[in-house]
Amino acid sequence: MARKLLPFKKLFVTIAALAFGVCFACGGKPKAIGPAPAEFKVTLQTTKGPVVILIHRDWAPIGADHFYELVKIGYFNDNYFYRALKGFIVQWGINGEPQVTKDWSVLTIKDDPRKQDNLRGRISFAKPEEANGRSTLVFVNLADNKILDAQGFVPFGEVVEGMGAIDSLYMDYGDGPPAGTGPDPSAFQELGNALIEHRFDKLDRIKKAVVAQ
Repeated sequence: MARKLLPFKKLFVTIAALAFGVCFACGGKPKAIGPAPAEFKVTLQTTKGPVVILIHRDWAPIGADHFYELVKIGYFNDNYFYRALKGFIVQWGINGEPQVTKDWSVLTIKDDPRKQDNLRGRISFAKPEEANGRSTLVFVNLADNKILDAQGFVPFGEVVEGMGAIDSLYMDYGDGPPAGTGPDPSAFQELGNALIEHRFDKLDRIKKAVVAQ
């Protein structure tokens, strides 16, 4: 059976809570960030070493702009690679603070048309089955995953340095239940990094993500 990326659970908040969450995540009054440069690099300082991602805005401008914003506000700092499947993908994008995850998960973006394939080292947003539902979950392909092209996952960048670090991330938990012994995404969203540090302490994480100068 071909592998599929499972849709993530969408969370809903009131307008007041959403406004608070944007302020909280940004550390102050919210303001527009972007559009992103035509090309830019993001360095992930991971527990296995640095990983450099080159973002191509012409591949997927909506996705690239959103990724740029999430990096700029520090959303990906202290993110665990919570879904790490050997020979398939490594995924992150659940913030360590549950309220931040909850607020940003509803700020979905429109779909980009796919221009590139999901080849090894390329980065795409995860998405639900319905259209225009991408938010914060991101994955890097560990192999050439043609099946994900047919499912509508749209690459917007590629790892240009540090793929060895990605390959060395802890992956022995496998997928979340019932397919594996990894974290349940819904529980992770609800409890934040406390869940990972208590029950899945072998997982690697992004210590900090920054746009390269």
